[in-house]
Amino acid sequence: MTSSLLLAFALMLVIEGLLPFIAPRVWRDTFRRVTEMNDGQIRFIGLTSIVIGLVVMAVFQP
Repeated sequence: MTSSLLLAFALMLVIEGLLPFIAPRVWRDTFRRVTEMNDGQIRFIGLTSIVIGLVVMAVFQP
């Protein structure tokens, strides 16, 4: 269980690092736009990410 969580965390870091590595200007502009959003919009993005992640986990659960 612990190794699976660490592997998932490592994969998240790899995926999160792709955009700043490949297109730093796009990443910076996107990050700037996110900082200008209000709290409700950021919470909605977070909630959407959680729901999508849970659905993907449910579909691909062994």
